[in-house]
Amino acid sequence: MIKAILAALGEADPEAEICRDKKGNPEPDSNLRDTEIVPLPNDITLPIPLGYDKDASVDELIQLVKKHCEEYLDAEVLPHVPDAWIDFSKTKVGYEIPLNRHFYVYQPPRSLDEIENDIKSLEADIMAMLGEVV
Repeated sequence: MIKAILAALGEADPEAEICRDKKGNPEPDSNLRDTEIVPLPNDITLPIPLGYDKDASVDELIQLVKKHCEEYLDAEVLPHVPDAWIDFSKTKVGYEIPLNRHFYVYQPPRSLDEIENDIKSLEADIMAMLGEVV
């Protein structure tokens, strides 16, 4: 509740010193939290050591890909966000299937003249139906 009150009454200052917990570790700002989709390394052997139920642990998989993720962070993220880090306790494993990329077929929109003719035809139908009611 205290965090909610501070969030409502406080104001974030990007120039302020980093907030730290009792142990001196930086406290993350949940408003700045972001995710990154990192592809698995090419040299990983399949099947991956992963349980598929909701409570399955990803610890064994994290040990296999930890170095790869840190290299990705160094190359792709830190040049843009120098104080970013990976919280491996929140790491999730999944697979993305970009359906639009694989199955979408572009269809150009109809011409304005064709749309206008359809609207005029509908207007005529509506007027005819109203004429029958009155």
